[in-house]
Amino acid sequence: MPADDIEVYAICHREAISPGEAKAFSLFRRHENGEARPFSIFVIRKSAREYVGYVNVCPHNRTWLNISSGGFLTADRARIACSRHRAEFDIESGTCLSGPCEGASLEPLALTIIAGDVCLCGVSLVEDESVREEPDETMEISIHPE
Repeated sequence: MPADDIEVYAICHREAISPGEAKAFSLFRRHENGEARPFSIFVIRKSAREYVGYVNVCPHNRTWLNISSGGFLTADRARIACSRHRAEFDIESGTCLSGPCEGASLEPLALTIIAGDVCLCGVSLVEDESVREEPDETMEISIHPE
């Protein structure tokens, strides 16, 4: 795909996520058939200038990583944690280091910073101003990730 054809979407201002923190976003992805489907992601701000993002789906059984408290990181903030299965993932690579999906990986996202915004690259989103940034528990119950 030529560089001019890569889609780029601003997700949030870079200061909306503090260093060492993670934040969830509920978006809508446009699939090949044109249908818009929920697309849950999370972004981790590793340091002042480093961000990493993943699709919010545990490879163990394809459910969201965050439940109840909504967190994505272990208490020491050294790894990504699945609240459901106690799996732990490397922040940099998304590889599961321990738990029922050991060796599997989270689906990474291409991120960049443009004009102070954290931007998602290479994913066709449906732009909708009414989309919530935080998934709620009713959405978690009614919508199962692909």
